[in-house]
Amino acid sequence: MCLFVAHLYQGIVLETKRIIDFSPPTLVLCEVMNPLISIVDDDESVRQALKSLMDSVGFRAQVFVSGEEFLNSAYVLQTDCLIADVRMTGMSGLDLQERLNAAGSSIPIVFISAHDDKEARTRGLRAGAIAFLQKPFSEDSLLGAISAGLDKT
Repeated sequence: MCLFVAHLYQGIVLETKRIIDFSPPTLVLCEVMNPLISIVDDDESVRQALKSLMDSVGFRAQVFVSGEEFLNSAYVLQTDCLIADVRMTGMSGLDLQERLNAAGSSIPIVFISAHDDKEARTRGLRAGAIAFLQKPFSEDSLLGAISAGLDKT
C-alpha cells in the first residue's frame, strides 16, 4: 500500500512525502521531489521575481532567457509546469508551445504577456495552454493557474 501525505498552502502542494508500508512494523518514508516550474522570459527582473515567488511557495524553479535555451536544456523532460512570456526576442512563447506540442510534450503552459493580444491569447489557449495572464497579474492568479496545470499532470 502506498499513501501520499501533502502539506498544502492555498491549494498548492508545498511538500510531498510518499509513505510506503511494506508490512508491519516496517514503514519507509521517502521524499518525492517538489514540482519543477520552468520560467522562460527575456526580462531578467521578471524571471527573478517569478523564481522568488516559486521558491517562496516551495516549488523548484529554473529560469531561461529564451525558448531556445529551455529547449536545449536538460530541464525540458523534468518540467512539471512552464511559465512563458508571449513576446520575446527570438522564439516567441507561442512558437515554443508549438515546438513542444510537435514533440509530443504535455507540459502545462501558463502564458504571461504585457500586451492585450486577443489573437495570441486565442492561439495559445486553443493549443492547450492552461492560462493566459496579462501583466501585471496577481500572485494568486498565477499560483491558481499553476495548480490547475499540475492537476492535469
